[in-house]
Amino acid sequence: MTSQLTTGASRRTTIAVPGGRLAGLRSGRTDDPAVLLVPGYTGSKEDFGPIMSALAGAELQAIAIDQRGQYESAGPAEPAAYTPNEMAVDLLAIADEVGRPVHLVGHSYGGLVSRAAVIAEPTAFRSLTLMSSGPAAIGGRRRVIIDQLRPLLPAGLGPVYDAMQAAYAGSPGYVVPPAPVAQFLRARFLLGSPAMLEGMGDALVDEPDRVAELAATAVPTLVLTGADDDAWPPHVQADMARRLGARYQVIAGARHSPAVENPAGTAQALIDFWRDVP
Repeated sequence: MTSQLTTGASRRTTIAVPGGRLAGLRSGRTDDPAVLLVPGYTGSKEDFGPIMSALAGAELQAIAIDQRGQYESAGPAEPAAYTPNEMAVDLLAIADEVGRPVHLVGHSYGGLVSRAAVIAEPTAFRSLTLMSSGPAAIGGRRRVIIDQLRPLLPAGLGPVYDAMQAAYAGSPGYVVPPAPVAQFLRARFLLGSPAMLEGMGDALVDEPDRVAELAATAVPTLVLTGADDDAWPPHVQADMARRLGARYQVIAGARHSPAVENPAGTAQALIDFWRDVP
């Protein structure tokens, strides 16, 4: 069984950005084409761990990061520093370091940040993959959970995490993770910045529809989703792909985290897409 503890042939690294350094995982050779992998709200670089070896095996240099304020990356104390436009600056700095243009993959909230980076500087990116991300603010049960958690932030991250897990446990199809994975997920959450959680949470429920702006960049785009995604429903992502003129790929046996839930299918879909990018 794969999980965030499955990081394969990747090695730990740090990457300089304007506000400091971000923690990362890196696989592949430094002279191979670069792929930058950006996690979502409450996520981390480990959300891409299960596909890192496959990407290296396809002669790609894969770099997965903790965004500012996530897990092992420090971040500002102001929630306003965690909007997609503000965080896009970090992705542009990493593209400069590894050599533009790079393939960019954004998962969930990371997709909103990645979209902002592409809109800001399209020439920095060879392609964009929006993985289980949407055209605008999140809705449904996940939005309800974010709204419920906001008042708990002053009480500390422990109570917030416990409340969040209790809410997700009531979701259809929820599976209790094995003890080592559960321990990692809790530890990861508790190391995050409260300002990050507040700022990303606000942005997730306020993000405008920027599909037309992204389409105008003409950057080749893949919209990739789990067949049972419970954040932005697949039909919403399919419509976004249509509006973008983008490739659309559904990953069987996956919900909101395809790289963890079906790493082989996810890696192959990404590699096939990148092989078709000019």
